[in-house]
Amino acid sequence: MPDLQQLSCEANNSAIVRVYNGTIIGKHSENFNQDHFLGVPFAQPPIDDLRFRIPQSLNTTFANSLYHAIEYAPACIGYGAGESELPLSEDCLYLNVIRPSGHENTPLPVGLWIHGGGFTTGGTRMPGYNLSHIVENSVRIGKPIIGVSIAYRLSGWGFLASQEVSGQGQTNIALRDQRLAMHWIKENIGAFGGNADKITIWGESAGAASVGFQLTAYNGRDDNLFWAAIMQSCNPIFYFSFDVEAAYQPAYNNLVNLTGCGAAINTLDCLRHADYNVINNFFNSTQGSNWQPIVDGDFIARWGSQQLANGAFVHVPIIDGANSDEGTSFSPVGVNTAKDFASDVTMIGKVPGESTGYAGASPSIGESFLNNLLAAYPDEPEYWIPGVDELGNTTTNDPRGAMYRRSAAYWGDVRIVANRRGTCEAWTAGDTPAYSYRFNTRSTGTSVLAGVPHAEEIPYVFNNTLGLSSVTPPLDQPDSYQQLAILMSSTWASFMHDRDPNSWMEKNATSAQWPVYTLQDPQEIVWDANVTSLNYVEKDTYRSKGFGSYSTMRSHIDVSQSSSM
Repeated sequence: MPDLQQLSCEANNSAIVRVYNGTIIGKHSENFNQDHFLGVPFAQPPIDDLRFRIPQSLNTTFANSLYHAIEYAPACIGYGAGESELPLSEDCLYLNVIRPSGHENTPLPVGLWIHGGGFTTGGTRMPGYNLSHIVENSVRIGKPIIGVSIAYRLSGWGFLASQEVSGQGQTNIALRDQRLAMHWIKENIGAFGGNADKITIWGESAGAASVGFQLTAYNGRDDNLFWAAIMQSCNPIFYFSFDVEAAYQPAYNNLVNLTGCGAAINTLDCLRHADYNVINNFFNSTQGSNWQPIVDGDFIARWGSQQLANGAFVHVPIIDGANSDEGTSFSPVGVNTAKDFASDVTMIGKVPGESTGYAGASPSIGESFLNNLLAAYPDEPEYWIPGVDELGNTTTNDPRGAMYRRSAAYWGDVRIVANRRGTCEAWTAGDTPAYSYRFNTRSTGTSVLAGVPHAEEIPYVFNNTLGLSSVTPPLDQPDSYQQLAILMSSTWASFMHDRDPNSWMEKNATSAQWPVYTLQDPQEIVWDANVTSLNYVEKDTYRSKGFGSYSTMRSHIDVSQSSSM
């Protein structure tokens, strides 16, 4: 057994914890007065025989050789602009724990962050996801939490799909990476001073979609892994229309042929030992990109809309919200006429240019329903995004097209906003608290034409306004913006601590109380640095005709896809 005095000396008086697999040494941050445990393994490395395989629990210990968790592990291999700034590796299944000092005798609630990036990019080591700021602020308001961030495989490394993959039960392995990390945290967080019964899973974009998938995993089975959930700009209803495995088969076959595995009896096993560079280049090509989750009848048992309608989800309190102008991040451009708009909306859940390329054609919604949908999204100012208050009434000089703002309203709803409302309604119908929000603050680094787009809220929630990466644009603006960051970060920490976003409010009496969502009088809170109180409550009834048409359409598409499998 390691000598404690030696441990303390070797770690330079840093933190030491003992988990089931052995002894871990972290490092103490004097700046934040926190202990940081970075790059802690939660699974066997997914390499060699474990490539393209469901993650496997750790089967070794480091009891006699200390594990130094003092720097972030390499990020999982991804394909985005941020990847050039990150060390990447197939061996990437690690997590990070940030705990405040001085709370060793009190088990603390846990905020478990799942990063976004469209399931193709991102990582826990991106500076914008630094958990130290929100943990520090949680201590300041008397609601101390421990922050945890987890990695998961991306793109084809995490979502390879085909008949062969399904036949061996190796579907949606990235979501299973997340699930195994949750099990590890449940079993070991007590060693770090965390309360295993008070874990909140939390994410943005694909990270929030991941939270949604965890809430509905295995047809909504409750494995007691978390007690609350936060979803920023995605929901249990997936932001794409799911492709079935057959749609991915041509890409899988191409990969098999490129790697020389075509003659193998077990092509998936052959891929596990194929040349990394060949696979990586394929996933980084147009032909081999855009792998996404599939309905596999196992982890993703059914379409999210169906499960929510049946109450088949883990009934824990949630925060679920969206930004005012989500659609400016997803709408196609060149939308000049009603015909352009009609052509685009038949893409359903995929923006032109972003479809996988594996499917033959997008599902048809039918001419009669298309007419209803067009009527539900008229070319009228109250539907435009960004709104009239920001850009005025004229659209003639919009470089994105005369009807772009009509299109942006639709695409924001179809991807995120209508799903947010539907999720809050499902939770309320299930007698489970839901807190809905709209984020309405545009940072100075964001184009006026973009309004308040996707991901704009991240630095405010994290209380991390230093602008250290593309995820956190510099916030060189009035003090009210920094005060909004403190307010939102405090509210998030309060929810993680108590499952009540208002429980810290006695320290901030000037802000509006966040109402629980109800079906009779649906309300949400608006975060806005340009009002004196920084937030206010509004009725969640805008674009009701469009949302209603969307819900009907989504149900129609889900059922038609399900029957075609």
